[in-house]
Amino acid sequence: MTEFYTLAELHAFKLPDVPASLSSLQRLAEQAGWRDLPGMAVKVQGKTKAQWKYSTKLLPQSAQVRLGMIESATTEEQWEAAQARKNALWQRFERLSNDHREICKTRLKVLDRVEELAAQRGVSRTAAIAIATLDAGVQKSAYYEWQKMTDGYDRGDWLAALAPSFAPSADGLVREIADCHPDAWNFLKSDYLRPEKPAFSACFRRMQEACKIMGWSPVPSERSLRRRIETEVGKAVLVLTRESRDKAKQLYPAQRRTRADMHAMQAVNMDGHKLDIFVRLPNDKITRVFLLGIQDLYSGKILSWRIAENETWDAARLAIGDMVEAYGIPESIDLDNGRAFASKQISGGAKTRYRNKINPDDPNGLLVTLGIKPRFVTPESGQSKPIERAWGDFAENVSKHPICSGAYTGKNPTAKPENYGKTAIKLADLRRLVASQVVEHNARPGRRTEVAKGRSFDEVFAESMAAPSTIVRVPSQSQKFLWLLTAESIKASKGNGMIHFQNNRYWNVALNQWMGKKITIRFDPDALHEAVKVYDLQNRFICEAACIDDAGHHSVDAARTHGRNRKDYQKATAAVAAAHKALTPMQLGEILDRGNRAIEKPEPIRPSVTRLITHSQLSAEPVDAISEQHFENSFSRALGLVQGSVLEFPSGNTPANSASGGQHEPKSSEYGSGKKKGGRKTAR
Repeated sequence: MTEFYTLAELHAFKLPDVPASLSSLQRLAEQAGWRDLPGMAVKVQGKTKAQWKYSTKLLPQSAQVRLGMIESATTEEQWEAAQARKNALWQRFERLSNDHREICKTRLKVLDRVEELAAQRGVSRTAAIAIATLDAGVQKSAYYEWQKMTDGYDRGDWLAALAPSFAPSADGLVREIADCHPDAWNFLKSDYLRPEKPAFSACFRRMQEACKIMGWSPVPSERSLRRRIETEVGKAVLVLTRESRDKAKQLYPAQRRTRADMHAMQAVNMDGHKLDIFVRLPNDKITRVFLLGIQDLYSGKILSWRIAENETWDAARLAIGDMVEAYGIPESIDLDNGRAFASKQISGGAKTRYRNKINPDDPNGLLVTLGIKPRFVTPESGQSKPIERAWGDFAENVSKHPICSGAYTGKNPTAKPENYGKTAIKLADLRRLVASQVVEHNARPGRRTEVAKGRSFDEVFAESMAAPSTIVRVPSQSQKFLWLLTAESIKASKGNGMIHFQNNRYWNVALNQWMGKKITIRFDPDALHEAVKVYDLQNRFICEAACIDDAGHHSVDAARTHGRNRKDYQKATAAVAAAHKALTPMQLGEILDRGNRAIEKPEPIRPSVTRLITHSQLSAEPVDAISEQHFENSFSRALGLVQGSVLEFPSGNTPANSASGGQHEPKSSEYGSGKKKGGRKTAR
């Protein structure tokens, strides 16, 4: 148990058999001479002056027992609660104004003056209070009120405890406020916190009327309730309910994001902006158009843009294609969740696309196909999409350009210029204007971004792209056709395979193979006079077909050019034919003749028994076998029918049966006359 306490601390414990008031306890200590008793009083130095502490042995036994019980019951939780109460007290003091702090100091001086006078011999506490309050020019009742405010606090906390009652408390509210009926207070707040922003005086009058009807009482003055609603409700609630959600969001500090750790083409952001000008389209329709742009997040450079009548996925697709073809494929792209950017054709297959029904069988969109990670961010937020800030530049430099004079609509319906609707700028002129302003926007020096530091966006982008650590993917030749629009099932003409599309004609030599067949083309709607990509119905690339311009009826130069191109085509076709016909007909015949000569004549295969067919046998029925004599007679008659020369038999080898039974005699010849010649006899 602590042995020494100040009189104020002993009085705070409310001990039994101890005077109830602090002044009575001080009087008891003076009359009993506690300070003069050896070992019963010590003088310690406080924050401002020395203080006397007295031993608990001077207290009655009952008081000592109660004090011991209090100290033993003191736990760590109670100490933490007391410490929190002390911290809240000083936090309240820190929010006081200088005038209120001076009031606290004046009050503390009076209390200290009383303690100082009461400590002197011969001066009672009553006299001390009278002297101190007289010198300070305050009433005695004020002293007793201030002393009550310090009850339960240590001497070091008296300054904070003496704060005026009308000052904000530790929880930010006014502790002592004018009493108001809770139903009347709720009626006033509900009426005042409406989007229509009614005046407080009108709300107060309606509350008074309601009080008369409902009998609510008491009701303070309008000024008191005005101060209370400003303090108790708070600025944030007032702005949220009476202004707008966006203005309330501005009360919270915006997040500051750094892009210094990135490089060019690592991440881009895309958005659309409706221009504040009237535009005349090629079909003479007058409307406002959208400007879709893509900006590099690191440098701030505008990489590509497109102008479209509406913010559609096809315009977004072409803008992405322009960026990829010019600078490469970024790693990620920041988009809002609009219909154009969250469509299946653009971001289909992305896991974070929260628009339309997502099916696992959906084909991948352009971004997923190119390997670009889409990130959907907060719409109309400059912190999420820095390109929103660039639209402010274009709203000034494009919409208010002298070329657009008379076509400017104003940024809202209440800001229409005097020449509103006088004219409309042509779409072709607008495209040239936007192209020049984009170049100026990127090349303008003196940019004060974190990475620019006085340079232009072009310089920052070029420096980062040239760094060895910057790696940007480049699209392949086949990937370059992914962002072009598609027209399905176009039939090539039967005569030469020419394609007729949007009043234009396209042709390539390779289309001769597709005459009268259905094909698919990919094209840029803003460049229909350029070549289109031709595919078959299985999406296999065929060729690029150039656009054929119409010629004037009496244009001799165009006729000559067309004739020259036709002759070149015929020559090229003849050259191709000649390349295919590598062998002449004579060469073909020679090769075939060599093959014939290379074939050897097969040797005849003769039977072991040879039988001759006679004339009579040709007409007669075949027989199975003939006699030898019949065979000899038939053979002799057959020899008689042979025309021409007859071979001679060798000498001495005349056959035994030389006579022939033939019916006809042979014609006379050199060897067949039947006469001797050279000692030889002819055979018949």
